[in-house]
Amino acid sequence: MRKPEISIAPEDPRQADARRLIAESDALMQALYPPDSNHLVSVDALASADTVFLVARRDGEAVGSIAFRIITPGHAEMKRMFVRAEARGSGLGRRLLEALEQVAREQRIDRISLETGIRQPEAIGLYRTSGYEDCPPFGDYRPDPLSLFMTKRL
Repeated sequence: MRKPEISIAPEDPRQADARRLIAESDALMQALYPPDSNHLVSVDALASADTVFLVARRDGEAVGSIAFRIITPGHAEMKRMFVRAEARGSGLGRRLLEALEQVAREQRIDRISLETGIRQPEAIGLYRTSGYEDCPPFGDYRPDPLSLFMTKRL
């Protein structure tokens, strides 16, 4: 049996299959958290010049995404880490994270921070095993009992 071909590359979040990934991610977050604890970024914000949006494709089908946006020079915030249910458990999340960090390094970003929800233990585990450490809220975030803030120096 042939191994599926996986590609990860920057794409326009406004295209149809990227929008479907974002909508699936929104639905999952809305099922897990109340509106005040959801920090979703719009498709238009993901398409802005200070943002990189990566899509993972398996044999051409969009199965995951991840993005970062510049907060300050050298510091970016990770956004929109999402892997479709049928692709989870395959290591794709780690590959997306590694690809994002590589693009960040190429853009001279030396720190990535993120906000994630406490009801996502798999994501938290991935971030911790990838070197992300707990930190206080950053940027415009305020403390939230349903949020966990993490950061990593690249």
